[in-house]
Amino acid sequence: MPLPAACLFDLDGLLLDTEPLHSEAWQHAAQRFGLHLTVEQLLALRGRRRLDCAEQVRRWIGQAGQVVPSVEELLAVRQPIAERLLPSAQPMPGAIALIAACQDRGVPMAMVTSSSRTAVALKEAPHPWLAAISLRVHGDDPALAAGKPAPDPYRLAAQRLGVDPRVCWAFEDSQAGVQSALAAGCLVHVLVHRHDRVAAELGLQWPSSCRLVEDLSEVVLAE
Repeated sequence: MPLPAACLFDLDGLLLDTEPLHSEAWQHAAQRFGLHLTVEQLLALRGRRRLDCAEQVRRWIGQAGQVVPSVEELLAVRQPIAERLLPSAQPMPGAIALIAACQDRGVPMAMVTSSSRTAVALKEAPHPWLAAISLRVHGDDPALAAGKPAPDPYRLAAQRLGVDPRVCWAFEDSQAGVQSALAAGCLVHVLVHRHDRVAAELGLQWPSSCRLVEDLSEVVLAE
């Protein structure tokens, strides 16, 4: 198989093992306002922008009959917890080697993340290898009309690289991210978290057009 025109990488849960930390922060925040998030709810938050997640959690709090906090009140609880936890996130297995393989083969790369620019800076500070991905589409990118699961983030990344998204490989681990990349026309590789309790309990099914991997070292770039 020929090399892709570009590799487009999600960050959270794909390159860095942050998803359990995000879940912990959202759970603490929701519980402060009287709601215990279910496995399904925690999974539904994955891959989405912070403000989109906050609005969703607010809706769930209201549906549970609790007093609904403002976005600012909810994030005032969530953010300090997340900022304390996220710098401890470790690289996902195979992530560093895959980025190096793209560099070695001259495959252009972009990071396509729902995280804000500030949040990415916090998470990547202990990981200088991520600097190899210089082109970024952040969740708060001013050119972004809508976040994942809309196709906009992946279309914007491909546009900035000057390539057709239909000849790009996208790497994702969340439902929202997979929907976004598929809608943009990318060939999607899904990192399946077999040992992730939240995902495993639901037994997620992925679209048949996706390539499933349990470790990024399984991804082979042709010479």
